[in-house]
Amino acid sequence: MMIRRKDNGQQDRWEKLQSYFTCPVKEISYPMTTQYILTGWLIDGGGGPPRKSAMLKIDDGIISKVSDFDPHNLPEPAALIDLSFATIVPPFIDCHVHLAVSGTTDPEARKQQAEADFEEVRPIIRRHILYHFRHGVLAVRDAGDRGGYALRYADQPVAAPEEPLIVKAAGMAWHQQGRYGKMIGRTPAEGETLVEAFSRQTVQGDLVKLVNSGPNSLHEFARETQPQYSVAEMQQIVAMAAKTGKKVMVHANGRIPVRLALEAGCHSIEHGYFMGRENLQLMAEKGTFLVPTLYAMKALSELADTAGARKIAARNLAHQLEQVALAREIGVKIALGTDSGSPGVLHGESVAEELKLFVKAGYSLAGAIHCATAAGAELLGVDAGLLAAGRPAHFLVARGTPAQLPRKFSYLEAIYLNGKPSPFYRKNPIRGVF
Repeated sequence: MMIRRKDNGQQDRWEKLQSYFTCPVKEISYPMTTQYILTGWLIDGGGGPPRKSAMLKIDDGIISKVSDFDPHNLPEPAALIDLSFATIVPPFIDCHVHLAVSGTTDPEARKQQAEADFEEVRPIIRRHILYHFRHGVLAVRDAGDRGGYALRYADQPVAAPEEPLIVKAAGMAWHQQGRYGKMIGRTPAEGETLVEAFSRQTVQGDLVKLVNSGPNSLHEFARETQPQYSVAEMQQIVAMAAKTGKKVMVHANGRIPVRLALEAGCHSIEHGYFMGRENLQLMAEKGTFLVPTLYAMKALSELADTAGARKIAARNLAHQLEQVALAREIGVKIALGTDSGSPGVLHGESVAEELKLFVKAGYSLAGAIHCATAAGAELLGVDAGLLAAGRPAHFLVARGTPAQLPRKFSYLEAIYLNGKPSPFYRKNPIRGVF
């Protein structure tokens, strides 16, 4: 069972849940339990092709061996779980979510959420966490909200063990006064620099979020906005964050805002629309991650208020798909992020939609799943994303063959944690409506 780990090393929600759901304390000796999982197909998260009829050996919830199925060397029936009807993959990691807001397209509902206080938002966050889990997401990176509510929620003692997510939260993002970003963060005070404001903050997130451009226009195709911060300002933030082991994610669209963020040494570019080939090449050289948030634009292409806006959104998406294809070719690290909480982007179930768009951009199914698992784990700095010897036996069970994916990810057969079906997973979960 996974939950958010704080940076201070004290016992927190993760450790309490680990003690409940995984190994017993060392002072007590229990006989090792061994079981075997026969898969129809295994996609391990490493990016390689699906492996047919793979056998997992699991000792006390940890994968100890991955081998080919041998019909002449079968374990005892009581120790074998037959999942030969299904494809198994690592749990997903969504690297760009907004837990404090929903994907509703109702303007009044979005206005109410934007004005809500923490006590009103708390049940919304909890509901979204459950939506993620029920769609196979076991780790998320929250990219900010107006009150830092997702961070505040994640910092509280665990309310219930059925919230088995790692939550890495930025808290409130930083943006310039008068510029885009109010809905996800705050600005330095009047006359105060970004560095001064950052230095005096008392609530620290798991990472830092900067907003260095505007949003993508739905009125003018490929419109680029001016950067919000200089290279020097962002360099100082990156250096200050590094002192406590924190990474910096940057909202940036357009060539100049992206280039400045890359020159400053940020760790990931969020969205990155219209950044251009030169920036992609620089990202490949620096090892900077791109989180392209494709489905959020697809949702706008279907749900925007006017035909003109829908047309521009569709062109924006087509261009971004071309950029993702180029990024893959030149070796840019890409992690999946849905931007869930944006209009039309529902928490949890949008991961399958984002995967479909990765495949449309030229990724193989296994390559797209790598972006949603192992690549996301690397970006978040969590021990997850791979099904291999020595790793926890956490995996998703999707009935059918790889040819039926990603579609079947919307209706998982089961979620296994530590080699056992999770009692908190509900098959055919209720679709998110908020």
